[in-house]
Amino acid sequence: MRSSRIPGFYKKSVEERKALLSQTLDLSAEDIKALDSDGVLPVETADKMIENVVGTFQLPLGLGLNFLINGKEYIIPMAIEEPSVVASASHIAKIVRDAGGFTTEASERIMIGQIQVVGCADYAVAKQALLEAKQDLIDAANAAYPSIVARGGGSQDLDVRILNDSPNSDYGKMLVLHLYIDTCDAMGANIVNTMVESLAPTVEKLTSGKVYLRILSNLADRCVARAKCVIPPKLLVTGEYSGEEVRDGVVHAFEFADSDPYRAVTHNKGIMNGIDPVVIATGNDWRAVEAGAHAYAARYGSYRSMTKWYVDAEGNLVGELELPMSIGTVGGAIRVHPVSQLAHKILHVESASELAQVIVSVGLAQNLGALKALVTDGIQKGHMALHSRSVAIAAGATGEMIDIIAEQLVKEKEIRVGKAKELVEQYTK
Repeated sequence: MRSSRIPGFYKKSVEERKALLSQTLDLSAEDIKALDSDGVLPVETADKMIENVVGTFQLPLGLGLNFLINGKEYIIPMAIEEPSVVASASHIAKIVRDAGGFTTEASERIMIGQIQVVGCADYAVAKQALLEAKQDLIDAANAAYPSIVARGGGSQDLDVRILNDSPNSDYGKMLVLHLYIDTCDAMGANIVNTMVESLAPTVEKLTSGKVYLRILSNLADRCVARAKCVIPPKLLVTGEYSGEEVRDGVVHAFEFADSDPYRAVTHNKGIMNGIDPVVIATGNDWRAVEAGAHAYAARYGSYRSMTKWYVDAEGNLVGELELPMSIGTVGGAIRVHPVSQLAHKILHVESASELAQVIVSVGLAQNLGALKALVTDGIQKGHMALHSRSVAIAAGATGEMIDIIAEQLVKEKEIRVGKAKELVEQYTK
């Protein structure tokens, strides 16, 4: 039976973890081979993906465990170099699991294409002309990409805005057409861009203006995913801190981030610490997701917390996260990168909508992990304990010496390369 609970996973060797993963998910030897360092991404394939290729760059791939989302078990691949992120997300997922798991939902899968028009003699008349031709424009856009229509998607609607009606420069005033496109399970950039580019000549004719930009928007606010968790205080007890103290500390920390952009940017970076690794592992565009998420955090006029934490009538800690999620399960790097293909097999998601809901659950878990640490022992205790291994390696430690040096660094509370080098010299004498 598939389960995201694999107790003691972190204590196993890499080979033991691979064996457990294969056994838990019934993966083939060929699947597991994709995790070997010499078979991840052939340079010949990389050379066809981008320009001027000289090699490949690897990130550690870990597994987020314990996730229960809408009653379904998920083992979540996460590609990231920063210590403590995978451990923190898995720790919080265990707490939320004991509270009943995450609940999630997603909106329609609509991406936005933009067409910029300038130089109109009368912008109001031009806008009306486009709106009157709405159905013809939608039909023309769909004719430009019939394969997405055949899959049940395609252009659904459009609207038109006039920007900078009283501009301070000759370049300010413009008309912008938004084309709304259901991209199904694809990220959709190529679909959207093809459609809006195909409409440019017709738009120019209808508006008597000149089209400049015709491109997608990464502020996919009609393609959002939401996650929620409800946690009784008894599950938040940490050391000498009561569950109520942890709960209240998390809410105070959220209020700080929601009120101050200087705090919000670090708070939200922590959320993206959980989101980006899943986006990367699944072959999606993490830059697009990042850009959309941060813009969404400022949608009310100031940059605020992406998450919301509060106490409900029963005294439970409630967390919510809603973000645009322009990701896909088909196309792009997903088709060619062997580890991305394996990541999707491990995740066992059936649609881009489901993947989006998994991703925001990880972001919510990672945020709570960071806030819980901040309001109790501080962020450095757990983070630096894990970081100590990287410091030991940087100082020249190898094999079993890595853990020995790392433990000594933590014990002496001097997690720095200079100290690690001293310990390596002592150990090798």
